[in-house]
This record gives sequence, structure tokens and C-alpha cells, in this order.
Amino acid sequence: MDVSGVLEAHKQKFKSIAVEGKLIPVQYDLGLLAAFDENPVDTAELNRNKDEYLQALSRDNAQLLFNEIFQLQTISDDNGVMAMLPTPTTLLPREKPLPKPKPETRWEKFAKAKGIVNRKKERMVYDDASGEYKPRWGYKAINDDGTKDWIIEVPAGANPMEDQYGARREAKKERIDKNDKRRQRNMEEAAVATKMDQKAVNKGDRPNMDNVRSMKRREIENQILISKSSTASAGKFDASIKGDLKPKGIKRQFESTITDMSKEKAGNMSILDRVVGKNGEDLVNVRKAIKSTKSRH
Repeated sequence: MDVSGVLEAHKQKFKSIAVEGKLIPVQYDLGLLAAFDENPVDTAELNRNKDEYLQALSRDNAQLLFNEIFQLQTISDDNGVMAMLPTPTTLLPREKPLPKPKPETRWEKFAKAKGIVNRKKERMVYDDASGEYKPRWGYKAINDDGTKDWIIEVPAGANPMEDQYGARREAKKERIDKNDKRRQRNMEEAAVATKMDQKAVNKGDRPNMDNVRSMKRREIENQILISKSSTASAGKFDASIKGDLKPKGIKRQFESTITDMSKEKAGNMSILDRVVGKNGEDLVNVRKAIKSTKSRH
């Protein structure tokens, strides 16, 4: 059976990968999978049949781009054959500036000082007891000692009537709360460090970590003072915080609402003397005022 005619008819349905008619060579940036065609547009053909002309032009340029991609070095893995794209050469404008590097946490600083290198661990690990793969952390983790053991030995010196499962749950809850406090502390220190860095950059100075710690301490002291003054006695009868910090500033002294009439009269007369003068004497030194006026002029 001769099928050459059928194969030829099927072949005619597809266009050739060779593209001709480009006076100016097309420029490529394979790292961005981009092609730049600088050839002038045929205005007459565009006005005659715009859709077909633009479709044919786009098809030819896409074919040229694919021809260049198929000439690159390839690698094979589980996903199939992939081309190794080169480094992009076209500089694209950014809508926003580059993100600033995040301040180092306490652990990152300690690890750098001690030369500790973090090694990435797989999330799923094999559990010998159950014969299944379980997460290393999180929900139903392999180290979830609160629900893993069906029997728990009572530690030496512990109360034999104590619920060991409950004790483990409480210990786990305390660890979670401790980690949350550490995370919150790191976030606060990072925010303060960022603020200090910005001030130092504006002044042209180098950020100082001692200033960051002092700023942190001042914030804590201010919060303690606010909490002390929030009670009715302004912290006078609060034994838990008494003597820790004293509110700064001058306290106003108020006279009692119930007092002797003679004291109240003497106080009112003292105020009157300061306003109108005592025994008709002048409150203003006239000579001193004249000299001050002359010196100004």
C-alpha cells in the first residue's frame, strides 16, 4: 500500500522551521526567552489584512526564538529534557527598589561567630515504630512526645500521681510560648535596628548596637512607668513593682480640701500681696525697667 501521498498531504499542513525574508537579523536574549525584531513593518500588507499579517509575523519570530533555544545545551532529569538558559543581558526597569537585607537574628549572629553551618534537612523522616514517614516538625510530627508513647515511665523524684501526659503537654506549651517570645523579641530588635540604621545612614554615621540596646531599655522602662501610673495609687501600694523604677518629673502637691479658716485666709492674702503689692509698694522696679529698655534700644 502506497502511503506517500497521505504523508505528503500531512506534511503540507505544517510550516517549515526555516524563516526567510529578514533583512535585519533578529536579536535574542535567551535568558529572558525574548526576541527583538527591528525590521520595518510592511504598511501596505498591514492595512490590507492586519490580523493575518500580525499572526504570520508573530509565528515567524516565535519560530526563530525556538530555533535558538533548541541549539542550547540540554540536561535530562525526572521532568524531561530542559535547555540551560544563559544569563540575561537585557536590563529591565524595576517598579520598586531592591529589598534591604534583613537584620541578623541572635542565632544567626551566634552561628556566624561559632562557624556553625546550617544543613537543610528533609521534612519527612521515617518512623521505625509506626513504619511510616512522618513530618520532622509540626502536626503529627515524629518528635511529638505528648501523644507518641502509649506508656510513660514516672521520672525519679516526681509525684507518682502526676499526669505525665499532661506534664508533657504543658512542657510543650511552654516551649511554644518561649519560642514565640523569642520570635517577638527578634522582630522588635530588628525593627529598632532598622530604625537606628536609617538614622545613621541619614547622618552618615555607622550604626551602633549599643545604641540599639539602650533604646530597647528605654522603651521597656517607659512601659513599666506607664503600667505603674495606671493604678489608682500610681504604684504607691503595688508591692510587686515597688522600688523598681520611680516616675520622673515633679509631682504637684495639693492642699487638703478641709483646713483651718485662718490658714485659708493667710493663703488668700499672700496671693493678693503678690498681685497688687504689700502696703502699697511697687511690684516693679522702675529704675531697673528703664535701664533694661535703654539697653535694648
